[in-house]
Amino acid sequence: MSIVPGLRYTATHEWVRLEGGEAVVGITHFAQEQLGDITFVELPAVGAKLEAGAEMGAVESVKAAGDLYSPVSGEVVAVNTALDQTPEKVNESPYEEGWMVRLRVSGEPAGLLDADAYAALTAEATH
Repeated sequence: MSIVPGLRYTATHEWVRLEGGEAVVGITHFAQEQLGDITFVELPAVGAKLEAGAEMGAVESVKAAGDLYSPVSGEVVAVNTALDQTPEKVNESPYEEGWMVRLRVSGEPAGLLDADAYAALTAEATH
């Protein structure tokens, strides 16, 4: 299982990469593995204002459907429109091509896990 050092993670299996005042968000390798082959991704519109912990979209797979939650508060400045036609990019490359949204962060992100804490969380989930 792939956990990328330097990213921050949520207990609901989203990852966030902070880049200055912006955050790139997606779901983790663990999450896409649990879901199986992803067939549809619903993302918020550019300009939407999101609160940390609030629902920001959904993902559907051959096995299940699940909600996506924003790990940080902010305004959506970009969405990965490639996922409309190729949602499988989330399975193939969850940390690069499978990113979902880019947010202009408002406020200091809180309650996020580092790679070690997320590794411990997912280890518990698999036992």
